[in-house]
Amino acid sequence: MYHSHFTGSHYQAGFRWGRLLLNHGNRVLENIPFEITRERIEYGESCIPVYKKYYPEILEEIRGIADGQKCSLKILQAFLFGMYAIPPQCSCSCFATTGTDGILLGRNSDFFPESRRLNMNVIYRLSGDAIDFTGNTTAFVEMEDGINARGLAAGLTSVFPAVRHPGFNAGILLRYLLEKCGTVKQAVEAVKKIPAGSSCNLILADITGTIVSLELNPVKKIFIPAEDKDSRADYVCAVNRFRHPEMQEYNNPEIDDWFSGPRLKTMEGFFSSAGSGKGVTNLQSAKELLSGKHGFLCQYEKASGKDTVWSVVYDLKNQKIYRAEGNPSRCRFREDERFFRQ
Repeated sequence: MYHSHFTGSHYQAGFRWGRLLLNHGNRVLENIPFEITRERIEYGESCIPVYKKYYPEILEEIRGIADGQKCSLKILQAFLFGMYAIPPQCSCSCFATTGTDGILLGRNSDFFPESRRLNMNVIYRLSGDAIDFTGNTTAFVEMEDGINARGLAAGLTSVFPAVRHPGFNAGILLRYLLEKCGTVKQAVEAVKKIPAGSSCNLILADITGTIVSLELNPVKKIFIPAEDKDSRADYVCAVNRFRHPEMQEYNNPEIDDWFSGPRLKTMEGFFSSAGSGKGVTNLQSAKELLSGKHGFLCQYEKASGKDTVWSVVYDLKNQKIYRAEGNPSRCRFREDERFFRQ
């Protein structure tokens, strides 16, 4: 996993990173693990007016990367804007929980093992009114999970799209929330107004202990508060399908969703047993859950071409971040002190 810092304006941050990669012989567009089709190019172009209206800074950052790389801006936008709207696959597991022992958000990022050379952990400290944040991604610019300096944490799980409109894809939407919002309430209000371009679940948590799950696609958005199973802990969790009755029609049972059913069963079963003393209300039990010690969550067979490529736990109350830079059943969680230490 690469570790990168981004500072300055959005354009400057993008240009410096693009130029740094180019100087080391790394051309981004030569490492895309899927074909950039005419469909992706046209979809990317259709999204530009939406980003220009709601998030022009991201267009500047992408332009900076293209200039630094000396590559096609159109192809780079097609790659980034279509990432979740036209996904190569749908995977990942995420939860948030709050109880007497803290406020935690945990996530496993499941993807193709060959993507490890592209995985990044980033710290953004941009100029202007952008909130400092750190996060993890397989596609730079976009974020799959992260936490910001005001104590808002977020994680996503993609859902194969039944409908696709011009709008924010899941990774850029999550990035926007980290950069612009300080609380779950602010994030929910932002999601309500921003057009969605892809289908996903978002898990949000903030320092007050507010946690929520959002199920959304370009035509419908459902906000689900935490489930209070007992007096000890509230929780939300998500995999790669919609669970709310109003969203069921948008699931596609024919898609390979990388064992979403067993992964959801593992998390639900663990959380629902909180009353027996197993509740995931502390850091160690969160790590154990993500590591597959309480049921299937990351135990993909090597021959399947699937794997968990990183795992992370955000401890909001104590401002701590723990990350396994690989499958957590084989890699240790290590504390990353860089973001909150500065």
